[in-house]
Amino acid sequence: MNVKEILSPFTNPDQKPRIYHYFDLVMALFVTVLIVSNIASSAKIVDWGVSIFGLRLAFDGGTILFPISYIFGDVLTEVYGFKRSRRVIWTGFGCLALSAVVFWLVRIMPGEATWQAQTGQMAYNNVLGGVSSGGIVIASLTAYLAGEFSNSVILAKMKVLTRGKWLWSRTIGSTLVGEALDSLIFIAVASAFSVFPWSLFWTLVVTNYIFKVSIEVLMTPLTYWVVARLKHAENEDYYDVNTKFNFLPTR
Repeated sequence: MNVKEILSPFTNPDQKPRIYHYFDLVMALFVTVLIVSNIASSAKIVDWGVSIFGLRLAFDGGTILFPISYIFGDVLTEVYGFKRSRRVIWTGFGCLALSAVVFWLVRIMPGEATWQAQTGQMAYNNVLGGVSSGGIVIASLTAYLAGEFSNSVILAKMKVLTRGKWLWSRTIGSTLVGEALDSLIFIAVASAFSVFPWSLFWTLVVTNYIFKVSIEVLMTPLTYWVVARLKHAENEDYYDVNTKFNFLPTR
């Protein structure tokens, strides 16, 4: 019996493409979380009113929902493997880019007179204009790719190294790296484009990171439950033994 057979009785690269019952649902939820959190990120900065080591606990609104995307990412890689997770990551990237284009088109279209009087272009620009501004789009897309791919690769490799044991170690371990890259890149690029003031750089980075990682840790029992149910329902438990971790979308 070879290593691949020992690690996973369900994985066979010579089989025809599998048909999964819940893969599309998980992908749809993943993309929804991404788009909603991206909109919330530019809409409001939340202040908890407390500080840790002198840093104010303030974070962008998207931080409330965005950590859930990493939980979906963990589930996708753990159950379906890196290649299928890669497909979802690039699908999310395309949807984020498309939503930015749509908000930009709406922003530059002429506003109706009654709407201008009651709401106004300035209100739209202040709340939703950031979603389509070059800075927030570049920051979001760059941080998203770096964070999600690092999370997926680390989890996939740790699964092989641990022979499928200690799920908590790879979901939390991959998140520690993925969320660090995401938070640093997003806040740095957004600040460079004046989306956020540099004075809030470390406050936003540290607060975002602590909050996101905490969500991952607290939701570990739920992650265990979802992973177990999906593995059973899909009859799949993929191990990336001979996977070439190419980030580009391929067939």
